[in-house]
Amino acid sequence: MKHDKTITTSPKPTAPVQPPEIYNAARRVLRRMAEPGACLAVAEGMEKAVVVRETDDGQTIRTAVVDTPVAEALALAGWIAAEETGRITRYRIRPAGRVALKDMLDQVEAGLRADDAERDGEDTRGTGARYGAPESPLMMLSRRRDKNGRVFLTPDLVRVGERLREDFELAGLEADTDGDTFDAFMAEPSAPTLSADDLRGPGPKAARARLHAVMQDLGPGLGDVVLRACCLLEGMEPIERRMGWAARSGKIVLRIGLERLKRHYVETQGRLAPMIG
Repeated sequence: MKHDKTITTSPKPTAPVQPPEIYNAARRVLRRMAEPGACLAVAEGMEKAVVVRETDDGQTIRTAVVDTPVAEALALAGWIAAEETGRITRYRIRPAGRVALKDMLDQVEAGLRADDAERDGEDTRGTGARYGAPESPLMMLSRRRDKNGRVFLTPDLVRVGERLREDFELAGLEADTDGDTFDAFMAEPSAPTLSADDLRGPGPKAARARLHAVMQDLGPGLGDVVLRACCLLEGMEPIERRMGWAARSGKIVLRIGLERLKRHYVETQGRLAPMIG
């Protein structure tokens, strides 16, 4: 794909993508591509592709950076296909890709439920999927409107939530493949000490420091619901049960948390924290 604006495709889908690290990355990328308005963009001379999504207010948000082997594997499997060609070629997810994504998410959810049952000593079936929906909780809530037609989550709140999710992924906290990683992060007593310049960097150490700063600012409750909804992609009902909250209260707490997160980014970075990707 380097110095080439298109990805070679195969006429027949293959499944699943191997090796496992490619398969796991493919799940993350397909999930991003399944979001409304999303595409994978490949520009001439780029060594990596990016997933971008157009928001309702006309802005374009970069939601993932895709390594060349992953992008090529998606195309070779028949899970994505070129829709627009030129200096920038845009790929969209195909029906076969949505089927593959559903199978991947079902496998992850089955493993998580088995782990929960083993840890808690009880049957957790029917407790609500954490990762079963292709769309993130933010995307679903951003389309909900009140009786006056106002959206429940405004585009700027969705944007700060996506920015937090990027730091989560940069920090290596892929909790959908290793739930213990997230629990260990939450138990860490303090953030690593970094200079102001280093704190703005794209590496995992800086990302972890930024996540710690967010959690310290938001505190228990707000921090939990924001991280679980934006980064772990847990639905509101599972979060409410986990936190012991009343039904339908989780989305209100989430919106309050995102408002506080927005203020955190403005206060610490002077803006709404653009995506690093």
